Amino acid sequence: MSHQLKKPSFWKVVLSTLAAAFGVQNRRNLEADFRHGNAYIYITAGVIFTFIFVVVVIVVVKIVLKNSGL
Repeated sequence: MSHQLKKPSFWKVVLSTLAAAFGVQNRRNLEADFRHGNAYIYITAGVIFTFIFVVVVIVVVKIVLKNSGL
């Protein structure tokens, strides 16, 4: 039986990455992600999300410190 795996959409990868990052990804979705998608897509999305998250936290901390007079 020839079964072609469907590539996950951009938004599916984004939503799955966000759900996993916030700890609300369920087992069924996790298994579906890795059954139908390439693990490297999700790893790359996770690294990009982590980088953006760290940059946003740094910017917010700098703004708060600047506004507090420190």
